[in-house]
Amino acid sequence: MVSFFISTFEKNKKMSLENMLSQFEQRASNAEPIGGKLKFEVDGVGILIDGTGATNTVSASDAEADCTISLTAEVLQKLRDGDINPMMAVMGGQIKISGDMGLAMKVQSIMG
Repeated sequence: MVSFFISTFEKNKKMSLENMLSQFEQRASNAEPIGGKLKFEVDGVGILIDGTGATNTVSASDAEADCTISLTAEVLQKLRDGDINPMMAVMGGQIKISGDMGLAMKVQSIMG
């Protein structure tokens, strides 16, 4: 589900909101609209992918979403470094998914 983080950000590169938004925009804009609103929360910072229109749009937002994927920067770093398995992180509660699981499953196809 969230394994795209590993390929999205370069290893050992400090993640900034601007960098994350740019990476999400680049990948999501090239994908088919996801048909809903999907929000990522990394240490409380929201990044919203709105796929309800003709294209996916990305913004920094704490708006309501159909699905929210929450994780810490530490877990994100471990995912990037390959130190934890994304599915095990979900099963172990390090990554929390709330809302429409069907939308969460589209993450890999959008960002992979």
